[in-house]
Amino acid sequence: MASYSIKDLEELSGIKAHTIRIWEKRYGIIMPERTTTNIRLYSDEDLKKLLNVSILNRYGLKISHLARLSQNELKEKVIHISQETTDTATQIENLIISMIELDEWKFDKFLSNSIIKIGFEETMVQVMHPFFEKIGLLWQTGSINPAQEHFISNLLRQKLIVAIDGQEPVTRVNRHTFVLFLHENELHELGLLFYSYLLKKNGFKVIYLGQAVPLNDLKKITRIKEVQFFLTSFTTGISEKTLKEYLENMATTFPQQTIFYTGNQTENIHGGLPQNLVKIESVKHFQEIIEKFNIPQNL
Repeated sequence: MASYSIKDLEELSGIKAHTIRIWEKRYGIIMPERTTTNIRLYSDEDLKKLLNVSILNRYGLKISHLARLSQNELKEKVIHISQETTDTATQIENLIISMIELDEWKFDKFLSNSIIKIGFEETMVQVMHPFFEKIGLLWQTGSINPAQEHFISNLLRQKLIVAIDGQEPVTRVNRHTFVLFLHENELHELGLLFYSYLLKKNGFKVIYLGQAVPLNDLKKITRIKEVQFFLTSFTTGISEKTLKEYLENMATTFPQQTIFYTGNQTENIHGGLPQNLVKIESVKHFQEIIEKFNIPQNL
C-alpha cells in the first residue's frame, strides 16, 4: 500500500492542496489517515477517488453531487467520458489509476484510445511524456510503490519496442548515425527508447546501447563505426557537480561528435559547457533539431 502526502496528491491530480482540504472538510470526498504529528497521509484508494472526482468535476459535474457517488459509480462515469475525449489531463489521470491498480487491460484501453485519436507519436509527446514526468518525481521521493512504476514502465517499453521495430530500415549510405546510451548508474530508458523511435522514423541510423554503458564501450563503438552524434539521458539522482564532470569528460573524449543530453536531472545545467554538448529542452526541441539534419528522401 502506497502512502501519499497532500503535496503528492496535488502533483498527481493538479488540484491545489487548499482545494483538497476544502473537499475533505465540506464534502468528505476523501478521509486521510493522520500521523501522530497530524500530517495527512493518503492511500491508493484516496488517490484514485480524487483523480476520478477531478476528471468529472472538470467536465462540469458538481462536487456536491460527486460526493454522493460510490467509487464504482465514479469509475463508470469516468470511463464513459474518457471514450469521448482527447483531453490530455484526463488521459494522464486514467493512466495513473491503471498504474495504481496494476491493471494492464485498463492501461491498454486508454493508451490505444489516445493512439487512435491523435496518433502514436503525439500520444507519446502529449500524454506519456508528462505522465512519466509526474511519476518520476514521486518515484525519486519514494512516494509511490516502485513495483507500480516498474509495471507501467514495462508495459510502455513493450509498446515502444514494437513501434521501433515497425520502422523501415535505413538503406541510404550517407545518413547520420546516432549512438543512444545511458551512463553506468542509469537504468531509466523509456525516454531514450522514444528518441530512438523518433530518429528511426526520420530515417537516421541508430546504434542503441541502452542502460549502464561504460565510457570505454563508447570509445570502441567509434573505432568500429563512424558516429556523428551521441544521445543520453539523466533521470536517476546525480549531483550537479558529477553530472557536469561526466558531460565535460564526454565532450573531451569525443571532440568530433555532437553529444545531446536530456532528462530531469539536467534542469539546473545551463551554459559553461563545451560547444559540442547540446541540451535537449523538450521532445519538440529535439524534433526541430533533427529536422535540420534531415537529408532529402531522394539522396
